[in-house]
Amino acid sequence: MGPLVVVVLGLLAIAAVRLLADRIGVAAPLLLVLLGVGVALLPSVPVVEIEPEWILAGILPPLLFSSAVAMPAMEFRRAFGAVSGLSVLLVVLSAGAIGLLLTVLVPDLGLAGGIALGAILSPTDATATAIVRRTGVTSRVVTVLEGEGLLNDATALVLLRAAIAAGAASVSIGGVLGEFALAVVVAVVLGLVVGRLGLMARRRVADPTVNTVLSFATPFVASLPAEALGASGLVAAVAAGLVTGHGAIRHLSPQHRLSDKENWRTVELVLEGTIFLLMGLQLAGVLEELHRDGGSVGPGLGIAAAALVATVAVRSGYVSVLVVWLRSSARRGAERLPTLSNMSAQLEAGEQVTIRGRAVSLTSPRRLAAFRHRLRLQIADIDYFRAAPLGAREGTVIVWAGMRGAVTLAAAQTLPADFPERSLLVFVAFLVATGSLLLQGGTLAMLVRWVAPAPAEVPTAQEQAVLAERLTDADIEVLDRYAEDPDVAAFRARLADRDGRPDPALSSDRRVRVRLEMIEAQRAALLDARDEGRFASAALTTALENLDAEQISLELRRRPAG
Repeated sequence: MGPLVVVVLGLLAIAAVRLLADRIGVAAPLLLVLLGVGVALLPSVPVVEIEPEWILAGILPPLLFSSAVAMPAMEFRRAFGAVSGLSVLLVVLSAGAIGLLLTVLVPDLGLAGGIALGAILSPTDATATAIVRRTGVTSRVVTVLEGEGLLNDATALVLLRAAIAAGAASVSIGGVLGEFALAVVVAVVLGLVVGRLGLMARRRVADPTVNTVLSFATPFVASLPAEALGASGLVAAVAAGLVTGHGAIRHLSPQHRLSDKENWRTVELVLEGTIFLLMGLQLAGVLEELHRDGGSVGPGLGIAAAALVATVAVRSGYVSVLVVWLRSSARRGAERLPTLSNMSAQLEAGEQVTIRGRAVSLTSPRRLAAFRHRLRLQIADIDYFRAAPLGAREGTVIVWAGMRGAVTLAAAQTLPADFPERSLLVFVAFLVATGSLLLQGGTLAMLVRWVAPAPAEVPTAQEQAVLAERLTDADIEVLDRYAEDPDVAAFRARLADRDGRPDPALSSDRRVRVRLEMIEAQRAALLDARDEGRFASAALTTALENLDAEQISLELRRRPAG
């Protein structure tokens, strides 16, 4: 069977599984892993071996970039404290705990080998969080899990490299910390620069198809140089994605954003399907290597079970502490709310702002605007944490939704050929990754129904009313520019009474021109609302997408025929 036929069959399998998953209510990644395992065990199917670099450097950067683009920057900022702890501290704790456990279970492995497997098993899989979105939990829970999956790979891979080096020579803690700082800082800076330059370049490209091609290249432009510099290519791709997602509305036209969205959805479907299908297909190769080295399945199954239990246990302990800390932080914020609200009232009334009885110097308009913005953000953050608290129920979901995936297997396959018990470690990594996906992913929906965490947010009527009021005010501001035009003035009067659509008295071309100006003003008002942090990202996203659709329709009407 030729490679082209294999690719076509793979694409058809991914499409069929996606349709089946939607029909039977089971997450597609689970079905794809099972399909891959089933195919791998067929006698006529050759052993499938995938170079780990294809996963780590070829598939994951665009997937993480796409996830970062779709993540609301405001919610990511609010979740960053929890995300950074899960991505760094929890990975280190998990790697250490698993390392100590394996020194007992496999004495010949040594502590360095145990920590190496711990680093391999510690990171959760960002692509597996697609399972979480189907359960209807709050956006805060989803953001924490997605953010963790986007960033914890850097910690795990640095630990893995340090453990491999420790197997051959001594490694200092300071050296490991320095390597981690380099991997993250250089990657973040490079990703931010690439994301910004990418938006500036794409802003000057009129063709949506060319623009999308540049979008496809962006994660690799960020990740490949980062890897060459010894930094984390995955973190660089994430940073570029966050910048792109936050700035796309200001820099790219609606046609370009729509083209990006539809094309990236297709890319995500294919790459996510590929990564989970390949996981299952590699079973035969993993078993063959294990048997070739004289290993057996039984001990591997026992070690994998113990390691999986250990990862869940360590995660449970850490998340329990995290939830207590977050609740305490939210309580302290609520105690500060009256003081902040009083300061906001003083600003609005034009009075002198005081903090603990001391006057705040806000002489320049720039300082005043910056202070007002920070104050509004702090109040909005407190309101957000009060409205979407993370309690024991949400913590239980965060624990169980921390699934391993393709990164775990790919990282295991980067172990040197002469590493102690390499084939056993790869086999254990495969079992933990697939077992985690099938066990935790397959029962996550049931767990959510059982523990009943807070459901996904729905924009309130008050929130929608405030947004509608702001959009109407933006329309009136545009129409004020046409104060000398009696037809437009009549429409403005109707709009001021909150009753009006484009007036029939306007000619078709003028109506379109005026409406396009109103759309631009409404979009600016929505972006200002986004930066305030007071409104749910879902409500803002829907409103912005509606504006984009209307603008595209109007611009098509203005385009000359032929």
